[in-house]
Amino acid sequence: MISIDAADPTPPFEQIRQQMADQIRTGVIVAGTKLPSVRQLAGDLRVANGTVVRAYSELEAEGLLESNRSGTRVRRVDVLPAEARTAARAYIASLHGLSLDDAISAVRAEWARTAG
Repeated sequence: MISIDAADPTPPFEQIRQQMADQIRTGVIVAGTKLPSVRQLAGDLRVANGTVVRAYSELEAEGLLESNRSGTRVRRVDVLPAEARTAARAYIASLHGLSLDDAISAVRAEWARTAG
């Protein structure tokens, strides 16, 4: 279930995107699930249609959703094990301002160093 916290400074589209991404990656929302229409979800959450459009668009850009004339569906994604999610959260918390590209480069370099 997706909800908007009006007290949260995070923009509503980002709250929707984060919650859906988490639910897709953890298997709560499974591949093939047809999502509510933009109008339906916007009405349910009492946000503008554009808010849901932006969230869906970003999720599609991340490879989590696919849209066509028949609607928006969840794409097949690998569900992360709980240990991987915990490690990722700890790593993200320790980044201290690194960009995503720099963080990924650091992980790849360390992986290559220890694996090789």
